[in-house]
Amino acid sequence: MSTTVITGAKVLTMDPANPSAEAVAVRDGRILAVGREADVLAAAGPGAEVVRAGGRSVLPGFIDPHNHLLSTAETLVAVDARYPAVGSAADLVAAVAAEAARTPAGQWIRAYGMDDAKYPGGRPTRGQLDEATTEHPVIVYHVSGHQAVVNSAALAWRGIGDDVADPAGGSFLRDEGGRLTGMVLDSAMELLLPVAVDIGCHGPNFHVDLPGEQLLGWLEGARETYLRAGVTTVCDPQVSRRELKVYRAAHAAGTLPVRTVVMPLSHLLDELTEVGLAGPFGDDRLRFGAMKFYCDGTLLGGTAMFDEPYGDNFTGSLYHHPDELTDLVRRAAVAGWQVGIHTQGDRAMGYSLEAIKAAVAVSGDDARPRIEHCGHPTPAQVREFASLGVIPVNQPNFLYDSGTDFVRRLGERRAHRLQPMREEIDAGLRPVLSSDSFVSSLRPMETVSNAVRRRTREDGPIGAEQAVTLEEALRAHTIDAAYALRMEDRIGSLTPGKLADVVVLDADVTALATDQLSGVDAWLTMLDGRVAYRGPSASR
Repeated sequence: MSTTVITGAKVLTMDPANPSAEAVAVRDGRILAVGREADVLAAAGPGAEVVRAGGRSVLPGFIDPHNHLLSTAETLVAVDARYPAVGSAADLVAAVAAEAARTPAGQWIRAYGMDDAKYPGGRPTRGQLDEATTEHPVIVYHVSGHQAVVNSAALAWRGIGDDVADPAGGSFLRDEGGRLTGMVLDSAMELLLPVAVDIGCHGPNFHVDLPGEQLLGWLEGARETYLRAGVTTVCDPQVSRRELKVYRAAHAAGTLPVRTVVMPLSHLLDELTEVGLAGPFGDDRLRFGAMKFYCDGTLLGGTAMFDEPYGDNFTGSLYHHPDELTDLVRRAAVAGWQVGIHTQGDRAMGYSLEAIKAAVAVSGDDARPRIEHCGHPTPAQVREFASLGVIPVNQPNFLYDSGTDFVRRLGERRAHRLQPMREEIDAGLRPVLSSDSFVSSLRPMETVSNAVRRRTREDGPIGAEQAVTLEEALRAHTIDAAYALRMEDRIGSLTPGKLADVVVLDADVTALATDQLSGVDAWLTMLDGRVAYRGPSASR
């Protein structure tokens, strides 16, 4: 039996029965003992490997319940268009041109992370991208993942002209003369991209058609990025046939980077119902969780649906008529699925709540419905959450990345109530923290910091009264996140008998100032009781 003991630690167990400790021992993939150092060493017995943590914080491995794992792996090998490195259309053109110079003509150029709300001249156009290259089709994904801008070669590749009709749940932006600008919103992406699957109007389609071997290699290459951040479990909230094939192949080959829960997209509902499949189903490394639905669009891109228009008179958009959404969600619940609905604006929140009520009515007493992003629920809607057992799935990194833009577009009253975690916790809810990577940073301590600090990139306040404590934020990224995945019986806390996913952070986070939390990564990460990552200073 292989045994490892971590000593000299500030152990934050996330187990209310034993909240703090000095040491933790793991054996054969499970937590063996947690408590006083002498007692844990005695339980481990002779011959155990001892890791001396030097006063660092030790926690259960972080759980990211909304993280597009495979898509994140793709972005790690694509053009990085994130702000502030790319802060204008000119910067974007330069980045694309540099990639074109080293890419054979005719091959696609992909870029991720464009945040055009921060561009001095506004949204870029296909004409500007044409300045970078006319020999490569180019697609630049918006930071939200719900929009993209393309060049003329990309439009020509799909035979799309100015007479193209807008599909349900999306649109092609046009100039005053009716000509395509190159910006495509939400489900219109389905008509443009070289996609591997047809998802219809069930969400933005970023399921790009790429060789399976290439995707497998990129997925394996993302391993260190996740483990260095201390992430040991993710839930991919938008899985089609493409992602599932890659995840299954990686699982079979032993190269799946972390524990992975998949949320199949709602376009698969009928197919999965026909074969009688519903989550939870699978093993502890790869399993089905909830089913994913979309209500409205993106807060970042102006397609979230509010009662009052915002920004440049943004009225928002819906992927489904509200009655159709309710029917879809109810049918999924009847088939046995936990449900998760992407919802941002307050009007859309009302539609999602009606769908959730229909689901809860047929799901029994433990439905655990999720609202993904949960951007702007009203106080009355938060009270409804409590009666329905809703799990808000928050991403406070958005508040840091785009908080100043939110204040400008939404106004003070609405912007400072975005992702109201304090209000949700006080109402008795268990909101969880997540990254929405590739949309924002996957590093959990950045997410924790932004939940605690509620400050923008420009260091302005963004809903300071909705801040949570460090302990609450850590719980929301560990044991409460496990609850959202129906895995709290096996991960999420350092409790004897649970799976031995452990992270030793490179600091004692309880002793840090809040503005230092975001710089913390893993010093050592264990997955299934084995050391999966060692930082440079954690070498044997």
